[in-house]
Amino acid sequence: MRNRQRGSHLGLMLLASQLFLMGLDNIPPVTLAVLGLNVYLYLFPAAPLMQACVSVQQAYWFKDWRRLLLSPLHHADDWHLYFNMVSFLWKGTKLERRLGGPWFLYLLAVFSLLTGVVYLLLEAGLTELTQDQSYSMACAVGFSGVLFALKVLSNHYHPGGVTYVMGFPVSNRYVSWVELVLIHVTSPGTSLIGHLAGILVGLLYTAGPLKAVMKKCAGFVILNGYNSQPSGYYNSSGYSGTSGGYSGNHQYPPDYTTNYGSSYTGGLTEREQLEAAIRNSLHDRGGTSQGGAPPPYGFHLSEEARAEDIRLRRLRRFDS
Repeated sequence: MRNRQRGSHLGLMLLASQLFLMGLDNIPPVTLAVLGLNVYLYLFPAAPLMQACVSVQQAYWFKDWRRLLLSPLHHADDWHLYFNMVSFLWKGTKLERRLGGPWFLYLLAVFSLLTGVVYLLLEAGLTELTQDQSYSMACAVGFSGVLFALKVLSNHYHPGGVTYVMGFPVSNRYVSWVELVLIHVTSPGTSLIGHLAGILVGLLYTAGPLKAVMKKCAGFVILNGYNSQPSGYYNSSGYSGTSGGYSGNHQYPPDYTTNYGSSYTGGLTEREQLEAAIRNSLHDRGGTSQGGAPPPYGFHLSEEARAEDIRLRRLRRFDS
């Protein structure tokens, strides 16, 4: 890991020019805030670089667990910051618009923490396997591990596309692995294990249990929050009561047969009514609420998660 070079701040100036060209109004709020936090902590670090990086020795042996929080948000120099933040600007804008700000912020927090944890596990495993203590002392810093996790997620949403790496087309299914090797070959000072940890965290979300666990945790938080609300309160999805509607006292969602009765009830089966209700509900929440005002900006999941939530609620009502 390199020592921080203050130099001419050319990387910071180039990053500022990228933000100017894109326009601050075109950057979603969570992406902009996280980028701003990284820049702020580069200029005014919360700890010296050698006290912010994460390693098995420092985090596990010496119990300095705060490094798991500090390491993703600190960078070795302004070029390190520049390349990471330009990459995050592109990935964050796409993913935040797809997932919504609150869920994207939740995702970043989990990915940042888990990338550090997986990094420690990998380094500890290499130390045990090779009996080489240098793996436990390797100290990593920077946002690139999180970026690799976001790359896996972004490519998951576009599985059939290709990305050009050094002029050669690579399927999105494999591009993260190609870039992992390429970056390590062209920039030997980078952390191969840190980037690998990010890929594994991304795969835990797209192909493993992480997404389901995060939904359950989010549902628990929302459930407790809703139970404390007064009667008649509706969340951002238009429901009151529990998040998933599985237990506890709750109010039912608005009756779509009243709101949209003329559009789908006449002569349709219950299944057809259910599908129409889901389509109408998602269409109504796509840009504005019924009154023409922007929809409430609350904690929510992606479109497919909301559709599944609506489907479960409607099925319960039909069964009853």
